[in-house]
Amino acid sequence: MKNYNLDDVIEMAGGDDDFVKIIVQTFLEEIPPDVSAMSEAITSSNPALAYQFAHKMKPNLQLFGLNQMDNILVIEAWSKGKERETNARDAGEKIAAKVRLAERELKNDFSL
Repeated sequence: MKNYNLDDVIEMAGGDDDFVKIIVQTFLEEIPPDVSAMSEAITSSNPALAYQFAHKMKPNLQLFGLNQMDNILVIEAWSKGKERETNARDAGEKIAAKVRLAERELKNDFSL
């Protein structure tokens, strides 16, 4: 079982394999650094910055079927004082782990 799902990407690309590959490349260029920055913001107890990165990544994580919405919502709630920092740390670690797995698989599957 894959750690990602490209059904929405393929639909968006209209079946154009080259466009799918470009979308995958863009995801790989942008999302891992954003995850790192979000994780650093959480570690530094900076909920506002963590929120910015979590919110920015949300549509891409959904597009690639990474099923991390619950974890994103924990980080967003933490930024509004409605969630504990320890829960935000756990959520950030889960997001980072899932993105690392998907990144590895995407690079392998698309020979990138």
